[in-house]
Amino acid sequence: MDPLGAPSQFVDVDTLPSWGNSCEEQLTTSDTAAETYQEETIRSPFLYNKDINGKVVLWKGDVALLNCTAIVNTSNESLTDKNPVSESIFMLAGPDLKEDLQKLRGCRTGEAKLTKGFNLAARFIIHTVGPKYKSRYRTAAESSLYSCYRNVLQLAKEQSMSSVGFCVINSAKRGYPLEDATHIALRTVRRFLEIHGETIEKVVFAVSELEEATYQKLLPLYFPRSLKEESCSLPYLPADIGNAEGEPVVPERQIRISEKPGAPEDNQEEEDEGLGVDLSFIGSHAFARMEGDIDKQRRLILQGQLSEAALQKQHQRNYNRWLCQARSEDLSDIASLKALYQTGVDNCGRTVMVVVGRNIPVTLIDMDKALLYFIHVMDHIAVKEYVLVYFHTLTSEYNHLDSDFLKKLYDVVDVKYKRNLKAVYFVHPTFRSKVSTWFFTTFSVSGLKDKIHHVDSLHQLFSAISPEQIDFPPFVLEYDARENGPYYASYPPSPDL
Repeated sequence: MDPLGAPSQFVDVDTLPSWGNSCEEQLTTSDTAAETYQEETIRSPFLYNKDINGKVVLWKGDVALLNCTAIVNTSNESLTDKNPVSESIFMLAGPDLKEDLQKLRGCRTGEAKLTKGFNLAARFIIHTVGPKYKSRYRTAAESSLYSCYRNVLQLAKEQSMSSVGFCVINSAKRGYPLEDATHIALRTVRRFLEIHGETIEKVVFAVSELEEATYQKLLPLYFPRSLKEESCSLPYLPADIGNAEGEPVVPERQIRISEKPGAPEDNQEEEDEGLGVDLSFIGSHAFARMEGDIDKQRRLILQGQLSEAALQKQHQRNYNRWLCQARSEDLSDIASLKALYQTGVDNCGRTVMVVVGRNIPVTLIDMDKALLYFIHVMDHIAVKEYVLVYFHTLTSEYNHLDSDFLKKLYDVVDVKYKRNLKAVYFVHPTFRSKVSTWFFTTFSVSGLKDKIHHVDSLHQLFSAISPEQIDFPPFVLEYDARENGPYYASYPPSPDL
């Protein structure tokens, strides 16, 4: 109790419910069901682990109020940043904290430094500096933010701290996208607990009301509370989940070192052959396994000399770059066009995606951004079977996607897009569009022609997709009612369109 009998404003972390206890119904899954999930589904790289979940707490509140071994303060390089987290910590800790910080002589981005907690309930404060975010330097920002979380945890381990309260290190002032930063925070903590879990008892994520929804959404990806949640979360993991410690991976920078670069990797006898060692093996190991000359690889592709596996690897790498850019770009201007959106399911239970041709002002928008938006929206949809409904209704020459753009899109997207696309319903086609589609699917791309279905009326479309499962733009209904009779006008359009 505080003076005058007032209840303490500080919160003991041991009284907070763990993340693992926030899903009791799923945790009571029967052993038989658990065995079924283990045998029949692909496991996530972040496995369901009850012990790890018991160490994690998501709490909406001020990190400065936590009664734990250490709390985290996010600041700038001079440790004088004025943000809501820092100001609350300074106010509650008292004037001695400022004097102690002057002795530290600042802190570099990604580093972590320690001071006492003074008047706080926490014994220590770990100060760290998050990166300033710019999309062109995304990789550097990711690495720096990872270092923040990793160095805080490492310092806690070295000082034998039993509990740590994290604020959201990426402050709004530094411009880091919240969702991207949360992925890094969660996977770094998860990997640390997997390796060093015995050294720490509690990790608390103290979040604001604005941040809580993002953490609630992403925590199941890295800390699934049941085998079922693990399986359901798998399709939503990002392409880059880091290495074994959660650190962002840049494939082009990886160097794989062999233990004995002058010898083959199979189990040969270690005989002393002196100068008779076969040096032809040098070049297939160590630094020779770096990414290599990209231009040379492209020439080899043109010459047909790269293996199928190498081609697939290079294509996946290229797609991942597009995906990372799509997640970092501001695509709100493309989204506002409402040219691509998810609606219901078809008669086979497959997701239905709608493309509205009339809403694509090809001559007025950046088509590379349009491609990025397509990838951003479709990446998690394409992991399962889906169909596309393209409304060609009332389009003009200013709305027509040229074959070069469509070919680029087809070449860029991951193989899952092509494999899981089961049908394209081309609604209200013209003679010209039918001819263009035939030429494109015959001479530009393969494997798509049999999936195209030209649909002259909505009545034909309803044989494959129930009208209740599609959000129609009003002009599509009006056009179809005018051309094919008023029967279809009874189906209400989406209020959002």
